[in-house]
Amino acid sequence: MPEARSWQVREWLRHRLSRGRREFDRVRGRGLREWNRVRARVRREWRRTPREQQRTWQLVAVSAATGLVVAVVSVLVAGPWDAGQRTAERARAADGRAPGDGRDGGSGESAPSAAPVLAALGARSAPRSPDSGADAVPPPTGAGLADTLEPLLDDPALGDERSVAVMDVTSGQQVFGAKAGTATIPASTIKLATGAAALSALGPDHRIRTSVVAGAGKNDIVLVGGGDPTLTARAVKGDDHPAALRQLADDTARALKKRGAGPYRLGYDTSLYSGAKLHPIGPNENLSPVVPLMADEGRKDDSDHGPAPRAEDPAADAAATFASMLRDRGVEVKDEPRSRKAAKGARTVASVRSQPLSSLVERMLTTSDNDIAEALSRQTALAAGRSASFEGGAKAVTQRLRKLGLPLGGARIADGSGLDRADHVSAGLLAQVLVRAADRDHPELRSLLTGLPVAGFSGTLRTRYAQDAVGRGVVRAKTGTLTGVNSLAGSVVDADGRLLVFAFMTNGTTDANGAQRALDRMASALANCGCR
Repeated sequence: MPEARSWQVREWLRHRLSRGRREFDRVRGRGLREWNRVRARVRREWRRTPREQQRTWQLVAVSAATGLVVAVVSVLVAGPWDAGQRTAERARAADGRAPGDGRDGGSGESAPSAAPVLAALGARSAPRSPDSGADAVPPPTGAGLADTLEPLLDDPALGDERSVAVMDVTSGQQVFGAKAGTATIPASTIKLATGAAALSALGPDHRIRTSVVAGAGKNDIVLVGGGDPTLTARAVKGDDHPAALRQLADDTARALKKRGAGPYRLGYDTSLYSGAKLHPIGPNENLSPVVPLMADEGRKDDSDHGPAPRAEDPAADAAATFASMLRDRGVEVKDEPRSRKAAKGARTVASVRSQPLSSLVERMLTTSDNDIAEALSRQTALAAGRSASFEGGAKAVTQRLRKLGLPLGGARIADGSGLDRADHVSAGLLAQVLVRAADRDHPELRSLLTGLPVAGFSGTLRTRYAQDAVGRGVVRAKTGTLTGVNSLAGSVVDADGRLLVFAFMTNGTTDANGAQRALDRMASALANCGCR
């Protein structure tokens, strides 16, 4: 019993210390944000003030800073504390709520509700004064953002060419720009444009089908590639998984056994795509040959994202794997599979469908999947009645972006993945894509936001942002990296709770890690900024 009591005391103390630490961090963060606002205002006024008045402003700034320090210290030492909140604050927050309403465990005192992480887009609150009509969450100003971002743009780690755009999602207006309309090489951030075009053309619920159809002869069957880059030959579990080649083999074997004993001859059809299979960069571990039939993206290892050795002929390998699966299920398959085109209107024996397009877009953005990106470019081309090639995909994506009313000045789209250095888009275009994705009128584009990696936690941002960085867990952004090219485009909630989108692009960098850190600091600065 004494040991149990000692353990309970230790756990109680640990719990109380943890709450106190969280409260300290919350108050400290609030103080830092207020300090940033005061500093930005003073700097703007300083620039506008005649020299003879600047000494007076120095006194004002010092007084403001001193008052802020006193206020923060007062909050920290004030008490008593109750569950990480001062008792007086708790009482005020609960004022007006019926005691014992069941939401506080029957104590008769209701805990305050946390403020929403994201303000409702476009929502307007009661005005601050009868005539003001101001938003409850004020937008940043161009001058405030300039004070915050311009010094960071001077970082020598950034290249010679820089294009920056920051937009307020609620108003849809650009609030800061630096050569925002200048087209530069975007690297993988162009996947935002690819995803927007595919979602707009096909809809978020579209699924890509892989099928087996009857061939020309009685015992001929053809595996037809529909362009699903996520088709997997690996074992899958649960209901939410990519289309499975094993399931297709199960269904096909069941149907063939009803038709009678074989042997059967298996062909595979890759005629959906046209043009070159290899990307202009040539054979590369970042991208398989672009064909409409492949299993696990033609990877020759157990990885499911990132660089990996790739098959020279992913379609032939997928067909051979499928034939082996049929044999394991008691279907006699004669000879090795051969490439042959299925007859138009051939009877379907079995088929499987991919996850919804929205899920494919999310996976593409989170892990920067080049194979999915090139497949979605071709799916967009097919929806537009164009040839499913690099050229046809580029034209279809450009056409679809134009239909969305996006600024395409100087833009040139050459592929879907951003591996081609011929790609050129502006920061303004990428920021506008994200604004459209948040627009109530374009719910089909929402997965462009939900698929963005989270700083310090997921996807290509998992290993970026220091553990104590302001942007950690707050910044959500698509990364882009080629030799000499670094970019970052995504969303952030600023210190006032305003949802902003941004695109930072730089070409001509010589220090990739330094450039990434500089871009991350800019995104973190937005998160820490009241910037009014």
